[in-house]
Amino acid sequence: MVWTRRKLLRHLRGLLVGGVACYAFGFKRGPGAEQQGQAASLDAGPDPPEPVIDTHQHLWDLSRLRLPWLAGAGKLNRSYLMSDYLEAAAGLGIVKAVYMEVAVAEEMLVQEAEWVIEICQQGDSPTVAAVIGGRPAAPDFREYVFRFKDSPFVKGIRHILPGDQATLWESPEFIRGIRLLGQIGWSFDLCLPARLLEQAIRLVDRCPETRFVLDHCGNGDPVAFMTETRRQTAGVTRPPDHDPEQWKKDVARLAERKNVICKISGIVARAPEKTWVSEDLAPLVNHCVEVFGAERVIFASDWPVCTRVATLAEWLNALRQIVADRPAALRRALFSENAIKFYGLA
Repeated sequence: MVWTRRKLLRHLRGLLVGGVACYAFGFKRGPGAEQQGQAASLDAGPDPPEPVIDTHQHLWDLSRLRLPWLAGAGKLNRSYLMSDYLEAAAGLGIVKAVYMEVAVAEEMLVQEAEWVIEICQQGDSPTVAAVIGGRPAAPDFREYVFRFKDSPFVKGIRHILPGDQATLWESPEFIRGIRLLGQIGWSFDLCLPARLLEQAIRLVDRCPETRFVLDHCGNGDPVAFMTETRRQTAGVTRPPDHDPEQWKKDVARLAERKNVICKISGIVARAPEKTWVSEDLAPLVNHCVEVFGAERVIFASDWPVCTRVATLAEWLNALRQIVADRPAALRRALFSENAIKFYGLA
């Protein structure tokens, strides 16, 4: 073989990705055919994996922001800074990231937004855009949105459906706020329990001019798709969070709404710690890809929340394994091209 510069770079990058994959999945380097086959299966083909845009990057600095939910969050209850993210993402081909709000204390919404805008402005990190926190039903929501409306870095709003306010997304005030987002070209992230996906469907139907993002595959639970035998071998003792067929129906109904896209993310954090394998996640990924299609799915890490079960490398390489047999065009769309279009990234 004649080693052109391009071929050499591809070869070296492939070795790097393979090394990361071996480390991430616990494969030991060595001559064993089984180990070599496992590591090779994580590559998407003869060429190196596609460049990645991470559309759900969390960061928090506890010296600047207060996150009430961290009190019961175990190992997540510390600062997660850009330096931590860069370390976690090293060698994975992540070229850009979109920050996702982190449910700060109500009085710190403006401070969080200004902090992440500053990060984007500095231009010395992968973070180039943000979805900030907001309260669409609040009387001052319009004033809050217009404070950041002209920022080229802010792309949307998220307000996770509160567990004690299951009907919040039904209120006229909330719907008015979501319609406002459509008027200024911002999106809204749908993040709610799988059992309440009907709420998301009704909200989308009432706001046809607004673009929506379904977070974390509709919060699907991998345990719901495991056979009884697999649950036993994985050591799963808890019941699934939802009925698998109902989740499939609800996600498919959302996919019928063309102003909704789906983030392939979050599901690994609900997989059985230490015993999960990529096949546990495949039913959820494949269903979302099938119903939303190649043009309306985007990759997201949900880092560092994903580290409850998996490193960023483990999650990304598991997804690469799941979609390895899909067309190259779909993989490019999933890992970067759809995000560029949806968020208007350069």
